[in-house]
Amino acid sequence: MFILKNIKLAISFYTRIPIATTALDYNQLPQAAIYLPVIGWLVGGGVAVAFYVSALLWSKVTAIIIALITGILLTGGLHEDGFADVCDGFGGGYDKARVLAIMKDSHIGVYGVLGLLLLLALKISVLAELPTASLPLILLAGHSVSRFMPLLVMHFYDYARSDDSKVAAAVYTPNRKELLVAAVCACLPLLLLPALCSLAVLIVLLVNHWLGRYFYRHIGGYTGDCLGASQQVADLIFYLTVSSLWIFI
Repeated sequence: MFILKNIKLAISFYTRIPIATTALDYNQLPQAAIYLPVIGWLVGGGVAVAFYVSALLWSKVTAIIIALITGILLTGGLHEDGFADVCDGFGGGYDKARVLAIMKDSHIGVYGVLGLLLLLALKISVLAELPTASLPLILLAGHSVSRFMPLLVMHFYDYARSDDSKVAAAVYTPNRKELLVAAVCACLPLLLLPALCSLAVLIVLLVNHWLGRYFYRHIGGYTGDCLGASQQVADLIFYLTVSSLWIFI
């Protein structure tokens, strides 16, 4: 029952999927983050269905764009917003204080716009190269695997905003057992793909490690925006790597 409530908490915070929230304890919201891969199943499933149905009616590229729009609608663009803020902050900031100040600003800048445009363009391009019949399962796996990466950042690094006591108090560090459970959940959709696709996870892990180190060097840890950027980068790297591996399948 406790697990189910935390999954509902995760759904209510990380998605726009309607769910009853009256009986939920939002003090447990930080711990609910470990169910991000499960959120990946839901969002990835919705994106996969959107692509499958759209591909029956329109071109492959049109179906991919509709699938990406579906993912944004299901999450409210939560992770994309974090990615854009990171682009603005690290692109325009010259020290930790300035980077954090820019990321906290609700306005989007040139770096954020360019980052989002290039991110989406690259996703569309690489997904269009993959077989149409396999794309729904690849999208499902990408959403699941990518949502495990923010948990690793949370595990290995500290929250960077020391002046934001309310948020800092709600920060949660997943333990190894929780990470193991989350990792299993994240990798389950890979069983639906050719075994070689599992190698993509190694590349995603390496890039996520580099990204975490980058955040640490510049701001001493992570923020919520950094976690969103981690998911978006992991999602893209997964598709790029699977695309590269597919020539051997």
